[in-house]
Amino acid sequence: MTGKTTIIVHSGDMDKVISALIIANGSLSMGMEVSLYFTFWGLNRLKKGGLEKGPLSKMNMFGLGRSMVKGRMAKANVASMERLMADFKELGGKIIACEMTMDVMGIKKEDLRLELIDEFGAVGTYVNEARNSEITLFI
Repeated sequence: MTGKTTIIVHSGDMDKVISALIIANGSLSMGMEVSLYFTFWGLNRLKKGGLEKGPLSKMNMFGLGRSMVKGRMAKANVASMERLMADFKELGGKIIACEMTMDVMGIKKEDLRLELIDEFGAVGTYVNEARNSEITLFI
């Protein structure tokens, strides 16, 4: 692999998580190594049944905007979040879950989709990933 992308997935908003996964999959398909560091509200998307649950960052309109965007994505043949996540894992992407966030937000390992998570770590884990990356993003 040539190069590395590290993305902090801080937001749990649907559109932001989709963006992180699309960039991550694009990086993997270009031969890069990719790590996603899920923290704070982003970590909620790794809960069992949580990946598809986030609101839109703008124009959520009590969930109606989210449904409209999902419909438009389907018409445009954009993969679902589950498909994007499956592709990410199949292509060799790495997921790190923030242990401090788990403590702060009362999230237990058994609440999470452990099959997706490669590592549990703290800020030092993220810094180690980022220091060797050509691309670092905060989403």
